[in-house]
Amino acid sequence: MEGLTLTGVLRKAAGEFPSRRAISVPGRLDLSHERLHQLVDDAAARLAAAGVSPGDVIALAFPNTVELVIVFLAVIRARAVVAPLNSAYTEDEFVFYLSDLETKLLVTNAEGNAAAEAAAAQLGIPRAAASLRDASGTLELSLPDGATTADVAVTPLAGRVNDPSDVALFLHTSGTTSRPKGVPLTQLNLAASVKNIRSAYRLTESDSTVIVLPLFHVHGLVAALLSSLSAGASVALPAAGRFSASTFWADMRASGATWYTAVPTIHQILLDRHASRPEPVYPKLRFIRSCSASLAPVILEHLEAAFGAPVLEAYAMTEAAHQMASNPLPDDGPRKPGAVGRPTGLEMAILDEEGACRPPNVPGEVCIRGPNVTKGYKNNPEANKAAFAFGWFHTGDVGFLDADGYLHLVGRIKELINRGGEKISPIEVDAVLLDHPDIAQGVAFGVPDDKYGEEINCAVIPREGAEVDEAEVVRHCRKNLAAFKVPKRVFITDSLPKTATGKIQRRIVAEFFVPPAKAPRAGA
Repeated sequence: MEGLTLTGVLRKAAGEFPSRRAISVPGRLDLSHERLHQLVDDAAARLAAAGVSPGDVIALAFPNTVELVIVFLAVIRARAVVAPLNSAYTEDEFVFYLSDLETKLLVTNAEGNAAAEAAAAQLGIPRAAASLRDASGTLELSLPDGATTADVAVTPLAGRVNDPSDVALFLHTSGTTSRPKGVPLTQLNLAASVKNIRSAYRLTESDSTVIVLPLFHVHGLVAALLSSLSAGASVALPAAGRFSASTFWADMRASGATWYTAVPTIHQILLDRHASRPEPVYPKLRFIRSCSASLAPVILEHLEAAFGAPVLEAYAMTEAAHQMASNPLPDDGPRKPGAVGRPTGLEMAILDEEGACRPPNVPGEVCIRGPNVTKGYKNNPEANKAAFAFGWFHTGDVGFLDADGYLHLVGRIKELINRGGEKISPIEVDAVLLDHPDIAQGVAFGVPDDKYGEEINCAVIPREGAEVDEAEVVRHCRKNLAAFKVPKRVFITDSLPKTATGKIQRRIVAEFFVPPAKAPRAGA
C-alpha cells in the first residue's frame, strides 16, 4: 500500500534519507526529510483536532513558501483534499474557485491575503493562517476564533490511513476555451505520477533543484516539488516566494542544484539575462527540463549552448497529474528537438474520430490511459463522456508518433487554424518566428476571415536592442513556410498576455490584438 499513496511514498523517502536536506530557503532555512515529515504529521494531527474531516476541501492561498509545502502535505495526510490557489486572484476569482470547490477552510500565510479573505467572508468560509518561525519549532496554525492549534487537544492520526482512492488534490484546468473544469487527483494518481517522473529523469537523493514555478500549478507542484521529495532529493524555494532571474543562478549554486524545470517563457528570460549579464560560472547540471508549452528547437539549441546541459522537452497536463511523455536523458536515448519525447509510465495512442489507432507519422488525437490519469472531472458528466470515449482519456491535442515512438504535437484541436480547409499548426509557425535572430517571443493565432473562414496572424516581441518590422517578419516566414501558412498580419509588441505560470494562450492573445467583436469564438 505504501507505494500506492503519495503519503506512503514520501514517508518511505523520509525513512531512507532522514538527514538529507528536503527543503531550503537559501540563506534562511533548511529542513531535513525527517524534520519535514515530523512537521507534516504534527500539522495534520492539529488540523484533524481542529475539525478537518476526511474529504473536506482545504483551499490554500500562499506564495511559494515552506509553510505552503507543510500545510499542503498535512492536508493530504489528514485525508482531506488540498486545493492550492493563485494568491494573485481577484476577489471575484476567489469567490468562483472557493465556491466551486465547496471549500471548508481557507489557509493563508501569516500576512494573509485580502482578496481571498474577503471572498471567504462573503461565502461564510472560515480562515486560518500558518507560520513557521524557525526550523526547530512547530508550524503555528491560527484558527478562525482567534485560538491556535496549539490550544487544541491533539490526538494521533493512526485512525486515518491514507488510501490510494482518496482524492488528495483538486485543481482546475486553465479554461482556455470554456469555464475551468475541476480535476480531482487521487493519492494513487499522484504516487504514479511522481514515480514516472522520478524514473524518467533518474532522480535520486543526490539531486537538487530550485523551484521557479508557482506551486498552485501542477508543473511546479508535481514535477519539481513532489517528485524531488519522493526521491529523497531537495528543493530550494526563492526567498521572494517567486521566480527572480536576478537571484536564480545564485540560488542554484547555493543549493547545489543538478537540474531545473520551467516553461519556455522562463527559459527565454534566463537566456536574455545570459546574453546581457552572464554569470561568472554556471552550475554543472545533469539536465534542463521544459514543459507546459511548446519549446521551439532554436530555443532548445540556445539553452544547451548557454548552460551546457541537455534540454529535455516534456508533455503534460493537469488531468494526467502532470507528465505524459518526455525526451530521455542522453544515456537513455536521443532527444529530438520539436518532439515531446516518448510516453513515460502510461499507454498512449493516436486515435481517429472513430476511436481507431492511427499508424506512425499520421496525425490524430493524442489519447492516454494509466494510473496517473484522473477518473473524471467533478460534476461534469458531459465533459467526461467526451473525454473518456473509447476507453481512453482524450487530451484535445493533435499529434503523431514517429517510427521511434516519439510524440510530435501539431496543436490543440481547437487551436488549429482552418484556412479555407487547410489545417495549419500554429506551433509550426511559432517555431519559424522564433528562428528569426531579432525575435525574442512570437505566437501565431487564427482570426475570422470572410474569404477563408480563418486567417493566420501573429504577434512578436523583438529582442532587446533589435528592431524588426512587419515586412521583415513576413519575408522571414515566406522563406520558411508554405504560402498559405504565412501570417497575413503581424503585431509588433513589447508584451504578450500570459497565464500566471507564464504560458501563452492563443485565444487570449487573439482577443488582445483583435477587437473583441471580431475575435475568433472559442473552439472555432
